[in-house]
Amino acid sequence: MADATLDVTRREEFGKGASRRFRREGKVPAVLYGHGMEPVHLLLDAHPTMLALRTPNALLKLTNPESGKSELSLAKDVQINPVTRVIEHLDLLLVKRGEKVEVEVPVVVEGEAAPGTLVSVDNQSLLISADATKLPDSIEVSIEGREVGEHLYAADVTLPEGVELVSDGELLIVNVSAQLSEEQLEAELESDAVDEEVAASAGAAPADEAAASEGDAEEE
Repeated sequence: MADATLDVTRREEFGKGASRRFRREGKVPAVLYGHGMEPVHLLLDAHPTMLALRTPNALLKLTNPESGKSELSLAKDVQINPVTRVIEHLDLLLVKRGEKVEVEVPVVVEGEAAPGTLVSVDNQSLLISADATKLPDSIEVSIEGREVGEHLYAADVTLPEGVELVSDGELLIVNVSAQLSEEQLEAELESDAVDEEVAASAGAAPADEAAASEGDAEEE
């Protein structure tokens, strides 16, 4: 089953002006490619598309109401306006049932490490290979009871059935270290403050020298 079904129409007009008009009309320009086919330019309804893409690696069923034809796809590149957060363009990869694809899947840390520890997630996702119709939303990683000095690598992660790891097995996912004491934290904050003062002084020096040089020039 697809995660979402989206109605699509063929895009007949191109250029920045046309793209802006489509967005004002609540449409998202997109291109569908894959399996050796010529890229197909499409328009999707913005609101249902935005809702569908809230699920990582959502399997999208693209349906053309006019022809009645449908295709399965995955979003490979989503361009979002940094100010309005509106989806400006989509790259969609055509997939087939039973086909294996490689995707980045977010890592979700579960459980609590031993008291007095600090847990750092060094990599937020894993590259995996799986059936296009059975992609996991996330990969759970348990840190329950882990002690200071323990590390969890990609090869240590238990993957769902049918999912294969593509990332390097030695990729560090979680690092468990000792929690800083109040004294250590204060010392680190003081050190950071000193570093900032030194950096600020170093940045001000060239400006002062330039001002002095200008003053000398005026006196001449």
